[in-house]
Amino acid sequence: MKHKSIRLVALLLLALTLAACQGGKESGTILFSDDFSSNTSGWDQIEGEEYKATYNNGAYQITVNETLSDAWSNPGNFNFTDVRVEVEATKYGGSDNNDFGIICRYQDTTHFYFAAISSDGYYGILKMSEGKYSVIGRENLIPSELINLGTATNHLRFDCVGSTLTLYINGTQVDQQTDSEYTSGNVGLIAGTYDEAGTDILYDNFYVYQP
Repeated sequence: MKHKSIRLVALLLLALTLAACQGGKESGTILFSDDFSSNTSGWDQIEGEEYKATYNNGAYQITVNETLSDAWSNPGNFNFTDVRVEVEATKYGGSDNNDFGIICRYQDTTHFYFAAISSDGYYGILKMSEGKYSVIGRENLIPSELINLGTATNHLRFDCVGSTLTLYINGTQVDQQTDSEYTSGNVGLIAGTYDEAGTDILYDNFYVYQP
């Protein structure tokens, strides 16, 4: 079973003046989308020895070159309440023993939810609270045959609606948990390592919908 003690590596946020208003939106309305064809759409562009977050030929790339660490990025200064977030994620390099996924209700570097999978077939819904991660409803991430392994692309969907958090992998619901602490916040993308450095993930077709 997968478990790790994480030493937090937070990406620097790009300060923008974007805002999102959900009032009056119908179910299925696109609140935000990005195919990463433009490198000026608001995500971080950072290159360092320990991590990298940048646009890469029509995709968005997060690389983590330190063990037991995660890095993430947010698309500007959004504040959503209930959302359905979808993305296509592909391992570009590094070990299959990794984690990567979608953030919702991001309030700051120590308070948010995220749904993650790994290239060796594990998944879970997690919570960052006061700088510590926990898998909601379980002790560790658990395996699923629905995850495309290795360098194959996976379609991820993470619904954050009220106190209900739901993860879909390649069109199938695999997990649903309840937590009411965070009620709104930004969305984002995250990737991380375990005992081997070098996690390298490409993301494409990022969509935020009104659920």
